[in-house]
Amino acid sequence: MSNQDAAFGLRPIKTSTSSQRQNRYRIASAYNTTIFQGDMVKAVTGGGIERVVAGATGPILGVFNGCSFVDASGNIVFSNRWPADTVATDIFANVIDDPSATFEIQANAAFPVASLFGNFDLVDQSPVGTTTSGNSHMELAVSTQATTAGLCFKAIDISQDPENSDVSSTNTNVIVKINNHLFSAGTAGLA
Repeated sequence: MSNQDAAFGLRPIKTSTSSQRQNRYRIASAYNTTIFQGDMVKAVTGGGIERVVAGATGPILGVFNGCSFVDASGNIVFSNRWPADTVATDIFANVIDDPSATFEIQANAAFPVASLFGNFDLVDQSPVGTTTSGNSHMELAVSTQATTAGLCFKAIDISQDPENSDVSSTNTNVIVKINNHLFSAGTAGLA
């Protein structure tokens, strides 16, 4: 049976310590890129976070899990996404930053079992997320498999989701760890 094409970014599964670690980080007022729930983020100079894009180098902090801020009218806003160019104060993002965390992500093609333990980059679908729900459309880019330690993901298993576990058709869901993590150096993958 073919898989459903329904990208959702990274969805937390578990950690080796059996608890998700989520911490608070800052986003700069008027940051010009929307960050969706399930997008990977990185720490940047100045003490904030920004969205990770395909081909980016450098360590990844974790996965964005919503934010809160005080808008220009003085209202406290809770959102699954950071709306690009928002001018606000008291901006705090929730980020799943545990380097042991595992996530489920949709691959942009069929993902064969032989590719497990390889390292992969991400790919953004168009649009990169849904403004209605705030969910990401980030996917694993199957064609980027390499041993390179600096790549975003290390694939560790195929999802057990019966709707998206077919390794012979596009949009296979894959269980991954963030490979090149800010708190844990990336390791070479298998090719």
